[in-house]
Formats: sequence, structure tokens, C-alpha cells
Amino acid sequence: MSRSSASLGPDAERGIEALLELLRIDPTAPVSKATLADAEDVHVADSLAGLELSELREADRIADLGSGAGFPGLVLALALVHVRCELIESSSRKCAFLRRAIERTGAANAAVVCERAERWAAGEGREAYDAVTARAVGRLATLAELASPLLRDGGVLVAWKGNRDDDEEAEMERAGPRLGVEPIEIRSVTPYRGSRGRHIHLLRKNGLTPEGLPRREGLAAKRPFGSE
Repeated sequence: MSRSSASLGPDAERGIEALLELLRIDPTAPVSKATLADAEDVHVADSLAGLELSELREADRIADLGSGAGFPGLVLALALVHVRCELIESSSRKCAFLRRAIERTGAANAAVVCERAERWAAGEGREAYDAVTARAVGRLATLAELASPLLRDGGVLVAWKGNRDDDEEAEMERAGPRLGVEPIEIRSVTPYRGSRGRHIHLLRKNGLTPEGLPRREGLAAKRPFGSE
């Protein structure tokens, strides 16, 4: 495989190959046709860049927000066999694909949660996770709001982003105290040859979930804290 995979075991390699094959043959796979030919780099290698963070490698339970085709959540589950990984996705069509992908890849430590993140956080998922991951599914303040009630005290949000955005980062700084979430690190990553402008943001939850979270479904995206 073209990506660096020295840290992956043979079962993880086979599982990732099975996922890539499913993406190629399943017409319902929720990935852009423009990126499908380069999925190994554009999606898989980018997901594996999260393994640079000890907070993910050492987690016991991870929630992946807006999992879509399983990036990064399913790839991380394949790489980190000791981790219980819930793939949170609200689209029933995408959930069906994720279930097929889990069966195809043999990721026994992964499960699909076909719910809105807000609803899951108000019930069984509340303060249940060591880490929450999200890749290209929203602004930092929105992701932090969705992640906060899912995270235990001291848990982390790991967000995959492209080029840095001063306005977005300032919005997150303003929102932080209302969410109990603090930005810790912004790490530049080059997961594959020719990749540019890729960053992983690490944020930590401090204390219990602030009162009033989660808000009503959709408000985190429509009216994110820090945008005023």
C-alpha cells in the first residue's frame, strides 16, 4: 500500500483493503466519485494521521461524529483493536453502508449509532467517551458543542480540518467557556505525498457538561456559540 502503514497489523491491513474494495463496488458508498480513485490517500491515510495523537491511541472508547463512509472512525477502529468505537451517523442510508462495511472489514470493535449526535448525547452516550473524532463535518465551535456532552471530564475532541481559518479558531475560543472545551493543540499533518494544508485540532473538555447541553437538534450548526 502506498501509505505508511508500519504500525498496522495484518488484520488492520486486510480490513482497510476490504473497505477500499467495498467503496469501489458499492454504488451506495457515500464518497465523492472525484476522490474514489485516490481513496487510499485522500481518506484512509488522512484518517490514520490521527494515530499520531497519544490521546487516540490510549483511548478506551471513541465516538466518531458524522461517520459517513467510515472516515476516520472505522479506519481507527481497524487500527486500534483495543478501542470500542461508535460510528454516529444520522442518515439511514449511510448507516446501512456503515453496517455493511463493519461486516466486510471484520471490525468487531465498531458499532453504528444511527442517531443525531444531540439525541445520543442526551441518553446512553452522555459523558461516555474518552475521545470524539470528526472529519470535515462542521465548524470547530459546532463540533465542540456536539462533542462536549459525549465526552467524559478530560476527554478530547480530535477534529480533522484543512487550511487554518482565523475566524473559525477565534469563534472556537469565544465558545470554549460555554462548552467546557479548551483548544490544546493544532498539528500540521502531511498524511500522503502532495498533501498540503491539512491540520488536526486537539481540544480538551474540562469538567462536567455545562448546563443546557445538548441544545435542540440542529442549533449547534445553525447558531454556534462564539459566532455573536
